[in-house]
Amino acid sequence: MVRAMKILGIETSCDETAAAVVDGDRRILSDIVRSQLDDHAPYGGIVPEIAARAHVEAVGPIVDEAMRRAGTGYDDLDAVAATGGPGLIGGVIVGVMTAKAIAAARAIPFLAINHLEGHALTARLTDGLDFPYLLLLVSGGHTQLLVVEGVGRYRRLGTTIDDAVGEAFDKVAKMLGLGYPGGPAVERMATDGETARFKLPRPMKGRAGCDFSFSGLKTAVRQCIENLPPGPVTQQDAADLCAAFQQAVAEVFADRVGNAMDAFGDLHGGAGALVVAGGVAANTRLRAVLGALADDRGFSFVAPPSRLCTDNGAMIAWAGVERLRLGLVDGLDFAPRPRWPLDPDAPRASAGAKA
Repeated sequence: MVRAMKILGIETSCDETAAAVVDGDRRILSDIVRSQLDDHAPYGGIVPEIAARAHVEAVGPIVDEAMRRAGTGYDDLDAVAATGGPGLIGGVIVGVMTAKAIAAARAIPFLAINHLEGHALTARLTDGLDFPYLLLLVSGGHTQLLVVEGVGRYRRLGTTIDDAVGEAFDKVAKMLGLGYPGGPAVERMATDGETARFKLPRPMKGRAGCDFSFSGLKTAVRQCIENLPPGPVTQQDAADLCAAFQQAVAEVFADRVGNAMDAFGDLHGGAGALVVAGGVAANTRLRAVLGALADDRGFSFVAPPSRLCTDNGAMIAWAGVERLRLGLVDGLDFAPRPRWPLDPDAPRASAGAKA
C-alpha cells in the first residue's frame, strides 16, 4: 500500500498562529490555531508589531503540537508549506522562515502558498470539489469573486473598489462598542434586531458587473448612530442597526454573486458550484442567503466548516498537497510578499463605479 503524502502547513499572515498536518487523502491529521484576540482586543483591531512578536513566540510550540497530534515525525513529511503572502509582512516572514528552516534541516521541499489560494482550494479539501467553480472570497482584507479553474489558475470577476466586507463588519462593531473581532459580534447582535427599522443603502446593487463597495454603507451606519437620541446607544438600537447592516450586505452579495453566476455560465457553459470562503463566510445569515440563491440558480452550494473559513494551517497544508502534486515547489530564496493577487492580470476595479 502506497503511503499518502503528508505536508505540514504553517499560517501566520494575520492574527492567528496556526499549523496543521494534512495528507493526500484529504485527511486533516492535526489542526492547531493560537488566536491573538486577547492581544489585540484592547486596541480595537490588529496591531502589526504585536502580531509579529506573538507569532515569533508561538510558532515553534504550535508546530511541535501539530506534529505531535498528527502522530507524525518530521522525517515522515513530504514537504512543508507556509503562507508566503499576502498579509502583515512581519507575520508572514515568521512563518516562511520557520518553514524554510524545517525544509532545509530535513531536506524536503518548501512550498510558499498564496494565502488566498489556501482559501480558494479549501472546498477541494473538505468536499473533493472538481474544477472549475465560482468562488466568493470574503474576509477582513479581501472581497472578491473568482472563477477557480485550476491550481494557480484564477479568473477574477470582481473585487471591492474600497473596503473589504470584513473590515466593514469590524468598523460597524467598533462604532457600536461591540468589541473585536467585529464579525461575530455583529452577527450575534443582529439576531435580536429588526432589519427594517434603519434604511441603509445597497451599494452597487442593480449595476452591471461583479464589483463591491462598502465604504458608503459604513458611512450610512455612522450617520444613523449620530441621528439617534443623545446618550449611549441602547441594546435595541445596536441590535436593529446590526440587523439592518447584515441584511444590506446579504442583499448586495446576492446581487453581485448573481451577476457572477451569469459570467460563470458564459465561460463554462452553465451552472456549477458556488463556494464561499474566508472569515466572513462563517456568517450563518450570509450562508443562508447565498445557499438559497445557489439553489434558485441551479448551482450547488459549498461552504466549508466555519473553523476552516477563518485562517488555519490545514488550508495551507492542503494547498501544498495540490502544488506538490504538480511539482510546483519553491526555492529557499523565496521572498515573502505583503501583496500577492490571485489573478495578476485582472484590471483594477474602477473607482468611478462607486455607489
